[in-house]
Amino acid sequence: MLSQYAFILILSALALIVPIAAITIGHFLGPRRPDPIKTAVYESGVETIGDTWVQFRAQYYLIGLVFVVFDVEAIFLFPIAVAYGALDLFGVVATILFILLLVIGLLYDWRKGALEWQ
Repeated sequence: MLSQYAFILILSALALIVPIAAITIGHFLGPRRPDPIKTAVYESGVETIGDTWVQFRAQYYLIGLVFVVFDVEAIFLFPIAVAYGALDLFGVVATILFILLLVIGLLYDWRKGALEWQ
């Protein structure tokens, strides 16, 4: 019994030590000053005009998150639809509750105006 907890303790310690060590090593060994190679264009190949750091509206991310939520909903509903005939009452109620919860979230987002594109 104690060996199982020791394994969990070792994994928990590694989960803390590895990211902290990576951040620390990156801080001390990472480059200090930008040079022309690091500030050169990256993907598009087009030289930037003006400031390269543009602030995006958070609404783009919110709409993307809503899309991801409903995309994941479709992934979860497909196996339920395939096995609908074999579901018992608990499965049907859980599915209805799942859909109802997502519809309430959609209505909340809609009412708050998070889906309005400006």
